[in-house]
Amino acid sequence: MRSRSTPLSLPLLVLLAACAGGEPPSGEAADLILTNGRVVTADDAVPDGEALAIRDGRILAVGTAEEMAVHRGPETETLDLEGRLAIPGFIEGHAHFMGIGDAQLQLNLMDTESWEEIVQRVEAAVADSRPGELIRGRGWHQEKWTHTPAGSVEGIPTHASLSAVSPDNPVVLVHASGHAAFANAKALELAGIDASTADPAGGEIVKDAGGQPTGYLKETAEELLAPVAAAATPVDPRRPAELANQELIAKGITSFQDAGAPTAVVDLYKEMVDAGDIDVRLWVMLGGSNADLAEALPRYRMVGYGDNHLTVRAIKRYIDGALGSHGAWLLAPYTDLPTSSGLNTVPISELEETARLAAENDYQLCIHAIGDRGNREVLDIFAATFADHPEKDDWRWRVEHAQHLDLADIPRFAELGVIASMQGIHATSDAPFVPIRLGDQRAHDGAYVWQSLMQSGAVVMNGTDAPVEDVDPIANYYATVSRRTRDGSVFYPDQRMSRMEALKSYTIQPAYGAFEEDLKGTLTPGKLADVVVLSQDILEIAEEEIPSTEVVYTIIGGRVVYRRP
Repeated sequence: MRSRSTPLSLPLLVLLAACAGGEPPSGEAADLILTNGRVVTADDAVPDGEALAIRDGRILAVGTAEEMAVHRGPETETLDLEGRLAIPGFIEGHAHFMGIGDAQLQLNLMDTESWEEIVQRVEAAVADSRPGELIRGRGWHQEKWTHTPAGSVEGIPTHASLSAVSPDNPVVLVHASGHAAFANAKALELAGIDASTADPAGGEIVKDAGGQPTGYLKETAEELLAPVAAAATPVDPRRPAELANQELIAKGITSFQDAGAPTAVVDLYKEMVDAGDIDVRLWVMLGGSNADLAEALPRYRMVGYGDNHLTVRAIKRYIDGALGSHGAWLLAPYTDLPTSSGLNTVPISELEETARLAAENDYQLCIHAIGDRGNREVLDIFAATFADHPEKDDWRWRVEHAQHLDLADIPRFAELGVIASMQGIHATSDAPFVPIRLGDQRAHDGAYVWQSLMQSGAVVMNGTDAPVEDVDPIANYYATVSRRTRDGSVFYPDQRMSRMEALKSYTIQPAYGAFEEDLKGTLTPGKLADVVVLSQDILEIAEEEIPSTEVVYTIIGGRVVYRRP
């Protein structure tokens, strides 16, 4: 029996206090405690633990279960992790919020393996549609088909078979990259595209040997299909936003960097944040022409609006297209299309003006650049702008994608302080055709060179570019640490990230890339309590087991917004 003079243990004192309805001795009662798991902070200065406490939407403490018990009060909720892994909430570094929701409202063609399968899906959709209604789809990629259709031009068929199954309904099928589209005869007719239509600047209307449009439209030529949108069934813009929010929280994403939204969409976000209809935290890049930006930038800049649910402090522009559509701007011609070096989609002079506007209005500038020529030109624009403003030294301007670099340009990212905003899943998705497009040497030296960039001192952050790829962080994390393709091969394994490097690329690095590293990205006391709990320890389990990992809880601001059913 315990002597009356023997002091009770601290955990027992806390338990008795809680049972009596009193506050814990520390006076800092947590709203939520996660316990009995592995808590990885991703902060080198804060040791990992087995439990964490949350108060007022912020991380209160991390440590042992006994240490966190000090913060248990009468109103404290406790989640038993049952040995699971808790990490900082995933931060999606580059994707398209409305596009993720909209993808669920059209034909999903990402898993199609042949042109014939696509035609069959369109035929079925036509049967369920009213005459004249637009049939939309997205996600096809010719490099993922089992065979090239007969009569193809540049590996893409003509619209004949598609037009045959849909003579009265316009059909527009967007390429997986988003940088090309395929239209049937009815859509071409509504858009006024025929043999006499000239290529727009930065785009191409692919034509057959007889000079007739095949239906394949690259880069800015997609914009010619704008008149076809009138045939689309109207959609409440809140619907795709709601669908995107639901998908993101179910996949453990607590913050989302939206790569290009017009002001009307930002207005929608603000309304929905005010109404409490968006759980995920949005960091938005404004899109638009220089004229649009000049008018909008002073009015739309906001940081931490709605309890840190909406920030607008960046601009998104493009300099080239995608590798899959031969639209990436290269220093030398494509190996498999020697007549082309890709496309410069926005003139250099226009991007220089965008850079001036960004600097004057204190916005980050984020430019899409995929080809080595596109990346070099963007770095040159950034360097010139930085030189014009010697009074500023922390720009954090970003190259979005930075997929294919010339060896001479790799060290320039660190030298300029430019962030490489890259996507792990793109490497494994594109791997089968990268050497075909670039040749082995260019692919080896400059394709998705994460380690080369990091070792030179550059910050590399991660994302998915959804809906180009699935927004799933687990699949993306696996691609980043394995670089393993669907056929089991490994794409230039020396560029793989370690497990912890990959985690940081998905948490603290994108936080840094948004000037938010003091707010989120690690489970550091005082930061926002954005946490994801996983069914398996992705830092320790066998590599091949990573893809089977599931999100168990998603917590944003200390509130559980998703629980695995």
